Amino acid sequence: MHCCRFVFRPFSSVPTTQQLLFVLFLLLYLTNVISNTSILWVVCTDHTLLSPMYFFLGSLSGLELCYTTVVVPQMLVSVWDVHTTIPVARCGAQMFFFVALGGADCFLLAVMAYDRYVAIRHPLHYARIMTRQLCRRLVVASLFLGGLLSLELTALVFALPFCSRQINHFLCDVPPVLRLACGDTRLHQTVLFSVGVAVLAIPFLLICFSYALITAAVLRIHSAEGRRRAFHTCSSHLTVVLLQYGCCGLVYLRPKADSTEDEDRQIALIYAFVTPLLNPLIYSLRNKDVKQALSRAVRRALAFQPQ
Repeated sequence: MHCCRFVFRPFSSVPTTQQLLFVLFLLLYLTNVISNTSILWVVCTDHTLLSPMYFFLGSLSGLELCYTTVVVPQMLVSVWDVHTTIPVARCGAQMFFFVALGGADCFLLAVMAYDRYVAIRHPLHYARIMTRQLCRRLVVASLFLGGLLSLELTALVFALPFCSRQINHFLCDVPPVLRLACGDTRLHQTVLFSVGVAVLAIPFLLICFSYALITAAVLRIHSAEGRRRAFHTCSSHLTVVLLQYGCCGLVYLRPKADSTEDEDRQIALIYAFVTPLLNPLIYSLRNKDVKQALSRAVRRALAFQPQ
């Protein structure tokens, strides 16, 4: 019955600790859902947030919403009942969507850096270059690339025989599942590293190049207020980029000999909970237009409440 199922290693053997963790993770997940849904809602409904930057911000929130939903509900079930198992097919599906959405997230952050570059370097041609059609194509391309790389990696991993069924993690991520495989996995580790370079290193280098050009353009702005506004707009995106790429790079680009399962699981908690939560908080707290749109949306919702 259980030969075609995996089981996740519990965080603690103490039932009370598991219950406290369940409440903590549930609250974090609900906060993630509410905050990202709020950003997505105001971007879709507020007529003042029509620029490409806000279109990409809404797309990022939608991705984060799907990304956490792929991971957290199954995780909550496993935390609540440590004996819960997951079928191999569902584990494979979780791995595919987790890697695909995470990859799309990284590609989209690179697209957002390009958007900021065009806005600051070519402000007079911004609307003509960053058309709504191009923005949609860039988001679709991010999803397509993430899905294509994830499909290749997931198929390769689940073609392996497995010697153990206990995953030392809270989700079916590639590194912990690979550790369960029998036989030589050097080819799979090489493919994993190559996908990590394609998803993390290349977009990160493109982001660095974009921001080098942005910095050069900003320094040529004569107005001190103009320079301050430009750097303020870009700093939110840079904060998200450093957190996302830093955590993922530690898991996927670090040599296997230098990593441990417990370290990977702790880092994964950051990009499963903290990063998706910080994205909307950073953008909404640091962006005047988003704050005002959220305020208007709350007032409209309260105005429609029955007396």
